[in-house]
Amino acid sequence: MTQPTHVQLYDTTLRDGAQQGGISFSVEDKLKIAARLDELGLHYIEGGWPGSNPKDAEFFRRAGEMGLSRAALVAFGSTRKPRTRASQDANLEAILEAGTKTATLVGKSWDSQVTLVLETSLQENLAMISESVDFLKSRGLEVFFDAEHFFDGYKSNAEYALETVRAAGRAGASCIVLCDTNGGTLPQEIASMTAAAKRGVSAPLGIHAHNDGELAVANSLMAVMAGAVQVQGTINGYGERCGNANLCSIIPSLELKMGVPVLGPERLKKLTEVARFVSELANLRPFPRQPYVGARAFAHKAGLHVAGMNKWEESYEHIDPDAVGNRSGVLVSELSGVGNIVYKARERGLPVPQGDEARRILEQVKLLEGRGFQYEEAEASFELLVHRAQPDHRPPFELVDFMVVIESRRRPAAGGGEVLAEAMVKVKVGDQVMHTASEGDGPVNALDIALRKALTWFYPGVAQVKLVDYKVRILEESAGTESQVRVLIESSDGENQWRTVGSSSNIIQASWLALADSLEYWLLKKSAR
Repeated sequence: MTQPTHVQLYDTTLRDGAQQGGISFSVEDKLKIAARLDELGLHYIEGGWPGSNPKDAEFFRRAGEMGLSRAALVAFGSTRKPRTRASQDANLEAILEAGTKTATLVGKSWDSQVTLVLETSLQENLAMISESVDFLKSRGLEVFFDAEHFFDGYKSNAEYALETVRAAGRAGASCIVLCDTNGGTLPQEIASMTAAAKRGVSAPLGIHAHNDGELAVANSLMAVMAGAVQVQGTINGYGERCGNANLCSIIPSLELKMGVPVLGPERLKKLTEVARFVSELANLRPFPRQPYVGARAFAHKAGLHVAGMNKWEESYEHIDPDAVGNRSGVLVSELSGVGNIVYKARERGLPVPQGDEARRILEQVKLLEGRGFQYEEAEASFELLVHRAQPDHRPPFELVDFMVVIESRRRPAAGGGEVLAEAMVKVKVGDQVMHTASEGDGPVNALDIALRKALTWFYPGVAQVKLVDYKVRILEESAGTESQVRVLIESSDGENQWRTVGSSSNIIQASWLALADSLEYWLLKKSAR
C-alpha cells in the first residue's frame, strides 16, 4: 500500500457529531465551533443538513457572512428521492439555497438498503446518484459523494457497491467517500475494499468511519494507507451510537506518526484547546483519558514510570505532549514512589521535598489512601500535605470541635414533614476561638455556612469561596450504612477551581475534612500572592 502525501480533513461535528444523544448545538454554538475549526486549519466544515430543520438553514444564512479563511463550508443532503426529478427535489434545492460552494450527497451503496429501506430498484438508485451529483455540478458546486454502507454493501454485493461509486464518479463527484456506516468493519477489510474501490474508480477516495467496533480511527488510517485522500470525522469522536472517527486522534496520527502534513506544527498545538472548547459548547465533560488531548493522556501514576520520567521524559510517552497542546502530569496514590512526590511538588510550584521528607509524605499518602482518601482528583489536598510537612508550617485555622443537629418536624395535617439542619463550629485562629452556629438546607450546607461564618471574622475574603460540586462515594458497599465514604468537593472563588477530599465512616466527618481543606487551601494560596 502507498499512502498519499496529502490528506484533506473534513469535519462533520456540526452535523454527524450533533446526532449524539445529549448534544444540541445552538446556531451560535455552531458558528463559534466553525470559527475555531477554521482557525485550527481544517479543510472542510460540514455545517449541517439545510433541508432537514430551520436551525441548519439559519446557520447557513449566517455562516456566509463569517469569512472563513481556510476551510470551505459544506452543505449536506441526500440524493433525490426515488421516481422524482433532481430539478424538483426539495432537498437538492435546499442545498442550493444554503449558498455554499461545496456539497456532500449521501446515497446508498448496499443493495439490501436500496430494496428494503429505499424500497426502490437497484437501477433507480444508480440513477438517483448520478442525476443528483450531475444536477449540483451543473449549478457550479464541488460535490462529494458519501457512499453510505459501502463496506457492508461490498460484502453483500461487491459489483453493485462498486457500481454506485462509479456512477458518482462518472457524474463528476470530486471525491467519493466510502462510509462504514454501521461501524463494524475490521481494519484489514477496510484496507482491501478501499484498494478495490481505488482500482474501480478514477475519482479520489475518502473515508467516513463510525466507531461501533471501536475501530473508527484505525479504519480511517488504514483507508489512508490504501489510498484515501480525504478523512471525515468529528472533534472528540462525537456522533450517533458509539460515535464517529475521532479527528483529535486521526490528525496527530497522520501528522506525527505517518508523516502526512495536514495542519503543520503550529496549528497542531491548538488541538487540545479546540477539543476542550467543543466539549464545553456541547455541554459534555471532556473525557480525561482521550488519547492525545485528554487531561490524563500523559498522566503517570506508577512509581516505576515516574522514576523513568524523571530521568528521561520520553521513557513513557509516545509523543511530546506539547506537540498537540497538552502536557505531562503525575498522579499521586498508594502506587506512587518518591519520584511521584518530587515530580508533583515541582509541577505544582511547591517546596520540593527531598530524602526523608519526601519519604514521609509518601508514607502519609499511602496511609491516608488506605483509609479511603484519594489524591488523583484532589490535588489541592495533596498540596496541603506537602505544606504541612514543612517544619515552619502554621495552619491558618484549627478546628476545636463541631456539632451537627438534624431535626425532623412533622406536619400532621399533611402527613409529611420538614428536616432542619444546624451546625455549631468552634475554630481557633491564633489565640482566638470563634464559636458560630448556622442553619442550612442539609448537614453539609449548615456546616459549610457555619465554618465560613467563623472564618470571615479573621479572613473577610473567604466569603467569595463557593462550593460548586459535592460527590460522595461509598467505598465498601457490602458494609451498608457502616461503610467508609469518600467525599470530593470542588470549590471556586470565581477565578480558579480546586478539589479537596475527605474520608471517614461518618459522612459528616468526611465532609468536614474536605471543606476544611478547601478553605485552608484558598487561604494559603491567597497569602502566597
